[in-house]
Amino acid sequence: MTKPIIADDAALDQAVHLLRQGRLVAFPTETVYGLGADAANAEAVGRIFAAKGRPADHPLIVHINGAGRLDDWAEFVPEAARRLAERFWPGPLAIILKKRPHVPDAVTGGQPTVGLRVPGHPVALRLLEKFGGGIAAPSANRFCRISPTTARHVEEELGNSVDLILDGGPCKVGVESTIVDLSGARPRLLRPGRISRVQIEEVLGVGLELAAKAGSLNVRAPGLMAVHYAPSTTALLCPSGDIWETLRQLIAQGRRVGLIAYHRAVLPPGLAHTLHMPAEAYDYAQALYAALRETDNLGLDMIVIEQPPESEAWHAVNDRLRKATVPAGSAIPGS
Repeated sequence: MTKPIIADDAALDQAVHLLRQGRLVAFPTETVYGLGADAANAEAVGRIFAAKGRPADHPLIVHINGAGRLDDWAEFVPEAARRLAERFWPGPLAIILKKRPHVPDAVTGGQPTVGLRVPGHPVALRLLEKFGGGIAAPSANRFCRISPTTARHVEEELGNSVDLILDGGPCKVGVESTIVDLSGARPRLLRPGRISRVQIEEVLGVGLELAAKAGSLNVRAPGLMAVHYAPSTTALLCPSGDIWETLRQLIAQGRRVGLIAYHRAVLPPGLAHTLHMPAEAYDYAQALYAALRETDNLGLDMIVIEQPPESEAWHAVNDRLRKATVPAGSAIPGS
């Protein structure tokens, strides 16, 4: 089992050496921990897919150490991309652009586009500066499972499939980056994250087309599958007003039920576990994946998650919850 090591200078030098050998290094970003390989080395990138069990046609995001590297990877960088980079990088925003011919198809899933971002974590930035190139890095977990927000999560999830795990502490954001596609005629929001649609539109001066309303997407991007970020235990997403009755039915059926709660309401007796989440969207997002992992490890029959608010601030959280769960009524026999 590969154990995490503190990300000091010696560990970073070791990580760079491994990356240059085509090996895999897990490292912290402000969003989640990434499973990194040399983005210019197609064979190394292939090891990411093998470790995760990820389909080869799913593209990866290339992490770079500054906006000045955009032209190394993108064939054309529109002014909109430079404005977004100036405003939000380093930070939790990935931008999809037309790729340069040298970018391996293994990185892009065979598409003519590439996703790029500058992470906002000091360990990730130091690693990128020492490495000197781009690092392709999806979340360091098995495909479609809960993303890791600590080095220990990576250890539990990937075992010996990764050559080195750099420990940079818990991730500050806790959900994956916002993804904006600037490769076509209109800018599109492909995945919500900490940086909101409103913030991006303020910089661009135009409205974003939403992926959910865009019909058939020509660009594939991470996190667009209907089921993603999911625990092994069946998880139900339930409106606050239906929580009591949903829990009562499940407990009456003899199921061991855990609750991830948003409100601190009176609950029916018989719950096996209750975890109360933060009231603010940013704090909730940071705690979300750790809460799902904690509850998933309890051997429950079912996890019920109370639906948080539906406002813009909660867009990223609700996106992750919907992909990690099923609607409550569909999983309760007789309902």
